[in-house]
Amino acid sequence: MTDWPYPRWIAHRGAGKLAPENTLAAFRLGASHGYRMFECDVKLSSDGVPFLMHDSTLARTTNSRQQPGPASDIGGEHPWGVLAQLDAGSWHSRAFAGEPLPSLENIARHCLRNGYFLNIEIKPTPGVEHHTGEVVARQAARLWQGAPTPPLLSSFSEDALRGAQAMEPALPRGLLLDTLRPAWLASALDLGCVAVVCNYALWDHSTVTQAHDAGLRALSYTVNDEWAAQRLLALGTDGIITDRVDLFAPQA
Repeated sequence: MTDWPYPRWIAHRGAGKLAPENTLAAFRLGASHGYRMFECDVKLSSDGVPFLMHDSTLARTTNSRQQPGPASDIGGEHPWGVLAQLDAGSWHSRAFAGEPLPSLENIARHCLRNGYFLNIEIKPTPGVEHHTGEVVARQAARLWQGAPTPPLLSSFSEDALRGAQAMEPALPRGLLLDTLRPAWLASALDLGCVAVVCNYALWDHSTVTQAHDAGLRALSYTVNDEWAAQRLLALGTDGIITDRVDLFAPQA
């Protein structure tokens, strides 16, 4: 992307830890602090519906105690009709009791109505990475058709990004990294990415320069301390993903 349309400050999972992550309530709370861009995690239900969920199981962030298996197992026991009925708010606090899991379509419509930007992290179940990337990209392209700014699709899974690339090559992609392996830059370029999204501690003058010289944007997760944010701003990084929507005043 020659022009980078996204704000620098990005609210992690909607509003970080101030509301139940990956819910509409979190997006609304993040927006109340002035945030215009949000990051969320997207998985597939057993019947192929993209929905918001970080974990591989439902236990931590919903009232489900169903066993066995992950929430997003393609061949599992959790179709969207079941997932949509779960309480995804009570685990956080009584104020959010009854908050449902949103589908990607729910979140897309909310963002489009309000002029918000979105970073969709693709969180595939092992074994269906490529398929998950295809499905998420296909739906994202449909939902944002005609919109001025598409979502940024990111993933730690190169297979998921390849699926997204094959299905909707025009959608921007970012490679997520928790370590800088030797071929990190080549991998991002091979995947046709526009950005690299790193653990914030991995960025220094050398790595930021390498990314920028290759035409890639440098984004960081999850930045919750003032000193870390100031260091990243001084390095000239392009995006800061934070839980602390109450600490950092977002800037365009």
